[in-house]
Amino acid sequence: MATMLAGRLEISSRKFGVREVPVPDPGPGQVRIKVRAAGVCLSDVHLIDGTLTPLFLETPEVTLGHEVAGEIDAIGPDVPDRWHEGQRVALEAGERCGQCPNCVRFRDPCLQVRTRGVDYDGGWAEYALAGQHTLIPIPDDLPFVQAAIVPDAVSTPWGAVTGTGQAQPARPAGVWGAGGLGVHAVQLLRLIGAAPIVAVDPLAAARERALEFGADLALDPGDPTLREQILALTGGAGLDVAFDMAGVPPVREQAVSCLGLGGRLVLVGLTPKPLTVTDGIGFSYRGQHLLGHYGSQPGAVEQLIELARYHRVEWSRSISGTFPLAEAATAVEHLERKEGNPVRLVLVP
Repeated sequence: MATMLAGRLEISSRKFGVREVPVPDPGPGQVRIKVRAAGVCLSDVHLIDGTLTPLFLETPEVTLGHEVAGEIDAIGPDVPDRWHEGQRVALEAGERCGQCPNCVRFRDPCLQVRTRGVDYDGGWAEYALAGQHTLIPIPDDLPFVQAAIVPDAVSTPWGAVTGTGQAQPARPAGVWGAGGLGVHAVQLLRLIGAAPIVAVDPLAAARERALEFGADLALDPGDPTLREQILALTGGAGLDVAFDMAGVPPVREQAVSCLGLGGRLVLVGLTPKPLTVTDGIGFSYRGQHLLGHYGSQPGAVEQLIELARYHRVEWSRSISGTFPLAEAATAVEHLERKEGNPVRLVLVP
């Protein structure tokens, strides 16, 4: 039996290791991908440290990795002819359950989204299986390392910016946390014409990076004049929309205080901590909104790949480093320690 390297996590013990496992064979409607690049996300760190737990995993362990790009290596039965061996693809980060009434009758997104590398085996491996409906063709001039991060690091803020947050051209927007999600939110806000764009991060290097990605102003959250500076920049109006990319409770309080009339705070960063709004009366009086966000809507990754195809956006600056698959644990440690203040680290099998 042919074997391959894979980064496996045992859920009960949270023990992670890269080891040999059998190469999988594609079933009906599936293809096998020769993985060329797989992103390392903070969610992977949280799976290993136990902060996050799979909801739908049916096995005691799982291959991590929900950001994946590669080439079709083998095709299973009942796969449409438009897919062929050698084709360059990125993989959606998850798929719908396919069983509940929303999925079966209405073809609408449901809450039972199974995440690749969480609820079933992902792409921290030499080969990975993918349902044919999760494949997205990528252009020849889009590097695999960039294509791999689109299904989460880029599509999640894209969904928050264009969907949940409804950011608008020539309207002020703020991003709290300029890491892997936040810096892409800044880039995408710039792309759609939001203005001005304010980035907030405690790290000087992250603030500088946010300016390079398109922010008009970058502030330290510890700056006692932060709110006053934002009000001055927006002519006293405050922010139309703010995005919490950090998942830190104090961030939310600060962001709410910078919102204008009808302003929206979109919660993208995940935290188990309670949600609180200190000035509840003011929040209601100003008609403000608190919105949760997770992932992206169907079609988001395709939109971003098309934008890359026509060179409207690119992510070369987002790749902070690459590691061999065998060194996946080291990559996780680097991200956990924020060594080098990375945007995205990528495993290259």
